[in-house]
Amino acid sequence: MQSTVVTIRQAQASEAERLAEIAYLAWDRDLRPFLAGEQASQKGEKRRLNIAVHELLARTIVAEIDDVPVGWCARARTRAYIPYLFVTPVLQNQGIGSLLLRRMESLLELEGAETVQLDTLSDNVRTVNFYQHQGYRILALKREGTSRRDPQINVRLEKRLSPFYGQVDDH
Repeated sequence: MQSTVVTIRQAQASEAERLAEIAYLAWDRDLRPFLAGEQASQKGEKRRLNIAVHELLARTIVAEIDDVPVGWCARARTRAYIPYLFVTPVLQNQGIGSLLLRRMESLLELEGAETVQLDTLSDNVRTVNFYQHQGYRILALKREGTSRRDPQINVRLEKRLSPFYGQVDDH
C-alpha cells in the first residue's frame, strides 16, 4: 500500500449503514467460519450489527481514507470495554485496526480508565494474536451460546492503560 493518509474521527449518523456494512463484511469473512447454527445466521448478524452501530454511534470512531469510511471502533457506555473493532477486509493488515485501537485506548485513558477489556472468538487465532501484539493479555475463556454440541468459546483480553488524571481545559 502506498503512503495513504488515514484519518480517525467521530462517527456520523449519516454513515451508519456504511459502518454496519463494513462490520458485516468483516464478520462474514473473519468470524462466521467459526460459528454454527443461529450464531452463523447472515440475516440475523446484519440486523444485529445495524442495531449496534446505531446504539453506539456517539461512542464510535471511524477510520477513513479519501473521505471514505474503511473501519470503525466503538466503546461501551458504562465501562472501559471495546465491543467492536472492524476494518473492511480488503484493507486489513495495513495498520488501520492498530490506529483505531490506539485512538480508542487514548480516549479511554482521558476518561480515567486504568484498563480496557474486549472479547473475541477463541478460534479466531489471527485476531487473538493481533490483540496480544497490541499489548493485550488473555484474562479468561468463557463459553457463550446455548448449544452444547457447538459451544462458542470467547476469550476475554485486557490491557493496562495510563489514565490521565489532570485537568482538561475547556478553552
